[in-house]
Amino acid sequence: MKKIYSVFLSIALVSGLSVACKKDNQSVPEAAKPTADNIEIGTGNNKNALRGRDFHLNADVLARDKISDVQVKILQKNTESYSAPWKFELSWAEFKGVKNATVHKHFTIPAEAPEGKYDFFFIVLDENGSKLEIREDFVITDPANVPVDPQIGRDMISRNGQLIYYMETWVEKELIFKKGDELKAHAQVNEIKGDGVLYSVLIKRSANYHPESVDNLDLNKVIVISKVEHHNLPAASKVATLRQINGVWGGEDITIGATEDFNEPKPNPVSGEKSWASGQYDLVFLYKNTTYNRSTFKSFPITVDYK
Repeated sequence: MKKIYSVFLSIALVSGLSVACKKDNQSVPEAAKPTADNIEIGTGNNKNALRGRDFHLNADVLARDKISDVQVKILQKNTESYSAPWKFELSWAEFKGVKNATVHKHFTIPAEAPEGKYDFFFIVLDENGSKLEIREDFVITDPANVPVDPQIGRDMISRNGQLIYYMETWVEKELIFKKGDELKAHAQVNEIKGDGVLYSVLIKRSANYHPESVDNLDLNKVIVISKVEHHNLPAASKVATLRQINGVWGGEDITIGATEDFNEPKPNPVSGEKSWASGQYDLVFLYKNTTYNRSTFKSFPITVDYK
């Protein structure tokens, strides 16, 4: 009888210890990690970079407690060979202490970065001790070695036929347009081939909407001035906002106050949240080469006095 009692006592003790361990484990749950949405690593999220050129990064970050740090690391892969050892690290302490933030950054990939395949890490540290780490395959290329290198040039803005900006020269310090004025926006994209599309659009600053690629273009938030598509172009070609319409060259202007924009194949009404109003606008040229998945954009501040 004593022996049986001893066995039962041992089982009870083991069970008690097991329950106690489970309670201890449950009493210290793992801290919830931050989250990130709308991630773009490179323009159009193409996960590519050109050395010596501007690079685009975007992510909407939400911390579980508060953000401690936001970091980017570009590291060489163990499985790849490179012309030289190299790594790249950045952090932005400006986000420390906030609950959520849009991490929208532009930085230059150093010209000395060796070409090749890399690991790209986007890291968010939370004050609760947790860590979000996103790893993506990433490619760095020399601009001389890409099939297309689209660049926006010959950019010009006119008001009622008068040139007020051309190729980094501001004839007027502030580009102001009144109701009824004609705004003409010209640009040309060079060093392209294959297929692609070029837009010029007006966007209200109050919309807090900043597309940097055609892929992110929301036609409900923009006033389209022009849309030009190209197909099967040979190497070293160019395309411009200027085009022939019914035998006449044009298609790159809009009247401030127009009831419809110039989207194709069907114009969109200028109404609702994008109705004309006084205030600050951005004039944006956006180009995407759909054959080679290369994008670029250029933006200018415009003031509308809609009285």
